Amino acid sequence: MSLTTQTTVNPAAELLLADPAAIGGRRRFGRRRTPRPPATKIRSSVAGRVVKWVVLSAVAIVMLVPFYIMVISAFKPQEEIIRHPLSISPDTFTLEYLLDAITSEKFNVIGAYGITLLFVALVNVFCITLSAPVAYVIARGRSKWHLGLLLLFVSGLFIPGQVTLIPVVFVLRLLGLINTIPGFILFETAATLPVTIFLFAAYLRTVPRDIDEAASLDGAGRIRAFWSCIFPIMRPVVATVVVLNSIGVWNDFVSPQIILGPSSGIYTVTTGVYAAVGEFSTDYTTVFPTLLLAIAPAIVFFIIMQRHIIGGLVAGATKG
Repeated sequence: MSLTTQTTVNPAAELLLADPAAIGGRRRFGRRRTPRPPATKIRSSVAGRVVKWVVLSAVAIVMLVPFYIMVISAFKPQEEIIRHPLSISPDTFTLEYLLDAITSEKFNVIGAYGITLLFVALVNVFCITLSAPVAYVIARGRSKWHLGLLLLFVSGLFIPGQVTLIPVVFVLRLLGLINTIPGFILFETAATLPVTIFLFAAYLRTVPRDIDEAASLDGAGRIRAFWSCIFPIMRPVVATVVVLNSIGVWNDFVSPQIILGPSSGIYTVTTGVYAAVGEFSTDYTTVFPTLLLAIAPAIVFFIIMQRHIIGGLVAGATKG
């Protein structure tokens, strides 16, 4: 008769015997190491970043070099502009030509600033006043007609403004508004409506409808509810529209040159530069200072307000 001894082994003991490092709690059960990405993926990501920065640097150089040449050329005599276009020295630096451009009889820069700022303010006021209610109706509408109305306005973005100038001239001439400030304001306002309605409608779709319902419960009509409750919330996208429209009106040359015309005696910044420089002028000491005076306010305004552009565009991209 033989005796058989059975030994029962604890599974936890087997794990400890198989992995002595686990004794003392140096290894936790169930914890997995995060796998490292393959070396090929790391190299491809680094190469992608290098390519991205190279492309961005090339684009920045292409855009900044002409601006740099214009700025330094506004403070140099013509011989230095021709011989050394990319450099400037303290010996040749002078403010004489910039002061001459400010006090020039051909281009009254102060008067042009005032007229252009007036146009910018009026276009923004009329554009926002007309676009905001239309965008509100489109954003709150649920039928296909509201979508069709939005597409009708957005289709104006695909029509170049230069194509519509000739018909606009005929219409304004019939109305007696050619070579007048109201005619120019009417055209610029109509030209800014498509992009403004598109941005407003996209932003208003992110605004909860509960605000409209709360205003109606308080006895406010749709018009009062919009201007009192909804429109104050639209400040980010309104700032975006103001920046885009202001820069567009400030830099516009073809529209004021054709609609206002030299015979009206009304010069914006761009048409004043054209009148001051002349068609066949080669005097760079007049060209570059005048151009610098024309674009300097727009650049400063854009730098100050650029964060509002990004904020307004991103705010309307989260819904709808």
